[in-house]
Amino acid sequence: MAYDPNNIFAKILRGEIPCVKVYEDSRTLAFMDVMPQADGHTLVIPKDQAESLFDLSPGGVAALIATTQLVAKAVKKALACPGLMLVQLNGEAAGQSVMHVHFHIIPRSAGIDLKFHAREMVPAASLEPIAAKIRAAL
Repeated sequence: MAYDPNNIFAKILRGEIPCVKVYEDSRTLAFMDVMPQADGHTLVIPKDQAESLFDLSPGGVAALIATTQLVAKAVKKALACPGLMLVQLNGEAAGQSVMHVHFHIIPRSAGIDLKFHAREMVPAASLEPIAAKIRAAL
């Protein structure tokens, strides 16, 4: 399958769709998931056009992993969560719903069930205070 330059993450990268940014550098972008599985659910994407991890150059993979690690540490610190789930899906059969490679950073705590992904959208205003905490922890 060819990369679709009109997927939602490509539109976010071009500034056509707003997002609640947490972190950005020359190769990657991290922002709040608008359909969070838990408070603090953050996405990390490369700026390269790639559907899956296998489509990224080694340098692109390195940049994506480095940013994921940086932001995951900040999410853990900012939300004082005892655990984090890092999820990276490749292909529709694996559950990937946006065909632009990305990592999910999902805070986890005992006794808190995960919500189903892509079921309920939350307003950006409710994500901003959490994003501010994460940015402050970077």
